[in-house]
Amino acid sequence: MSDTDLIGALRVLEREALAAVSGATDEAALETVRVTYLGRTEGSISKVLRGLGALPTGARPAVGQEANRVKIAVSEALKVRGLALAPQTRGSAEDLTLPSRGPWRGGLHPITQAVDEIWHIFRDMGFARARGPEADTEWYNFEALNTPLDHPAADEQDTLYLVDSVLLRSHTSPVQVRTMEAYEPPIRIIAPGWVYRRDTYDATHTPAFMQIEGLVVDEGVSFVDFKATLAEFARRYWGPDTRVRFRPSFFPFTEPSAEVDVKRVITKPDGTRVETDWLEVMGAGMVDPAVLENVGYDSERYTGWAFGMGPARIAMLKHGVDDLRTFFENDMRFLAQFSS
Repeated sequence: MSDTDLIGALRVLEREALAAVSGATDEAALETVRVTYLGRTEGSISKVLRGLGALPTGARPAVGQEANRVKIAVSEALKVRGLALAPQTRGSAEDLTLPSRGPWRGGLHPITQAVDEIWHIFRDMGFARARGPEADTEWYNFEALNTPLDHPAADEQDTLYLVDSVLLRSHTSPVQVRTMEAYEPPIRIIAPGWVYRRDTYDATHTPAFMQIEGLVVDEGVSFVDFKATLAEFARRYWGPDTRVRFRPSFFPFTEPSAEVDVKRVITKPDGTRVETDWLEVMGAGMVDPAVLENVGYDSERYTGWAFGMGPARIAMLKHGVDDLRTFFENDMRFLAQFSS
């Protein structure tokens, strides 16, 4: 067969192949067309390409060029037809009537929400917000707060030391010392922040947690002011029917000291209202005169009170969560309940 005849035959094969590609109704039929014309062993166009070596030397360039052109044209047609058929084949198994997934909505973490709610209540009562370093010294964390270094709380078993006398603060009380060093009375602050203790990670403890410290210092501040302010906070946070109880306790930096309990009124699903048991929410007390003297205040002239609470515990009580770890496991099914 002459080179002219071979070129003519290739063009006939091209027309046949393109017609077969156009007529393929599914991916299986399209694969049959590919094998028939471009298959490595039996493909009609492939056979022409394999036979180029038997042609006279002068005929090879023209026939080879035409054979490659036809092969590329058929390959492109197969590709285009394949893209057109693919959605039809895959789409038959899809139910396009199903509703789509909604976008993820961001929101404040429930503990952050608790901190903000507490802060807004105290801000309305005239408090300012203060902060201090998370890595502090033994002086600010213990000694200035009337806690000697031989106290169990200062032991390495409870406190995370970094180097020498520098440690990760175990409460936010160092902020009150730094604030009193920097400012003269009157002082009314709350200090939210992270604190660190060598605690086991379990249902009621974590080695890192948020704490909120409160401090009031001025002339004539009494235990009555202390009780009235915290009772007002409890009623604003948990509701006007909330009852507050102060139990005698001991803290090195307050005297007298008290544990503060609340009894809330909750509404059941059937509409009945019942009181909860007493729940401890914070430790508090009048600032020990030794703490005032450590920062250069005249303890005969000034008095004050302070409190410390954990917003994670407050959030647990408010939302009925019984395991503290739930707040830190980043389960979106849980956290999504608190987004607004």
